[in-house]
This record gives sequence, C-alpha cells and structure tokens, in this order.
Amino acid sequence: MEQVFGEHVHWGYWENPKLANGSIEDFQNATRALSKKLLGLANIVNGQNILEVGCGFGGTISIINELFKNLKMVGLNIDQRQIDRAKEKVFQKNGNDLSFIQGDACKLPFEDNSFDIVLAVECIFHFSDRSKFFSEANRVLKDGGRLVFSDFVLSFDFPNLFNISLKKSGIPFYGKIQLCTCDTYKSLATKNLFEIEDIEDINENTLPTYPIVKKVFSKSKVGYCLTQVAEWTQQSKMIRYKNFILKKIKR
Repeated sequence: MEQVFGEHVHWGYWENPKLANGSIEDFQNATRALSKKLLGLANIVNGQNILEVGCGFGGTISIINELFKNLKMVGLNIDQRQIDRAKEKVFQKNGNDLSFIQGDACKLPFEDNSFDIVLAVECIFHFSDRSKFFSEANRVLKDGGRLVFSDFVLSFDFPNLFNISLKKSGIPFYGKIQLCTCDTYKSLATKNLFEIEDIEDINENTLPTYPIVKKVFSKSKVGYCLTQVAEWTQQSKMIRYKNFILKKIKR
C-alpha cells in the first residue's frame, strides 16, 4: 500500500495503455502522469495562486513545486492525518509559498477572489455536496480563473453500487462514494457561472490501474471484489473517467 499509494492516492494515466507492464514502478509513473495531465490542462504559469482541494499526501502539489516558481500554493484536505503526512513529505522550493491545512472543500476557509486555479484530482466523489463545492470554488476563484478536476462519471443514472457495497461490507471507509453524470456537472457549471472549456475522456488510459489495485487487495476478499466491480463498470462504459476544465465567467 505504501509503495502503490504512498505519494498519489489516485488512478494512473498511461498515454499508451498497451505499454503498461503491471509493475509498481510503472504504476507510480502513471499516477504522476495523471497529475501532470491535469496540470497541463490548468495552464499554470509562474507567480499564480493555486488551491488543491482533496490534496491527499501532497503528491500533486509536490510536482507543481518542482516545475514552477513563485507560486502561492495551498493544499486542503478534510482528514488531518493526510495533512500531517503531506507536511512531512513536501517542502517548498523555487521561491514557492506552500501550506497544507485541514478544511472542508464545501466550506472553503479563504477570502473571495483568492486563487487563479482550483484543482481537485479524483476526490469530488467523496464531497458531501457538489453544488456547495462548485459555489465555493467560484467564490474563491478570480475572474477568469480555472477549476480543473478529474472524476469517475456515470454514463447514466443508476443505483450507487459503491455506496451500497461499502455499507454492506462494513469497511471503515473514510467518507462515502457518490457518483454523478456528466449532465449533472454541466448543470452545476451553468448554475455556478462557469464556462466549460473542455471535457476530456481518458477512461481507457486509466484501466491498467486495476491489476495493481487488485494486487494490493489480494488478501482482502471484500476489497478485491469491490475493485472488480469498479473495473467492470469502467470496462463496460457504465462509468467513464473524465477530466473537466471550467473557467469562471467574468462578471
């Protein structure tokens, strides 16, 4: 678990999925590639103010810290344990101002118009209220600022198999898993004054994640079965993995 998810707690991205070899090193490179993919979509430039919500152990911020200069970066997570770990692993460089704080993405503890970019890498499905998050993201972004995120998106509405499975399994999972459709995200964007710049489907590029995750849960019958359910839903296209690039409309 430490080797696989010790830096990035999210799926991997393979430009050519056929070249995935199933090794831990290959997966680690793929998780970094997914973060870099979103950073490229965000069009980060030196000197900006950046907020990452659901920052986990600080893996994505660590990459930003290496690549850019003179940024003000804040990593926010609702779980203090993950914040503590991020502080132990990531230290500012290149003139960047870096901080990690505990907080709720649906009640952001920041002033209006504070950030140029808000990032959310594969975490929104844990949030208590997507509508509140979108509203808060809009509030803290400057005019023209971007909200860039990745998520597992339902192809159509159907019962939330993951919440049902987790509840029956008894696994002490931190938070719940609540998925939504692409139409829901489009509606939230319109409601909260975001322009959709692009929606990128990278579902096939993430599928080589599953052999690794199944190895991690090989000794947990429930964990292994849940991973199989997740893999089947992505392979059958019931769920698609997508990147979203939204721009705050100037008022």
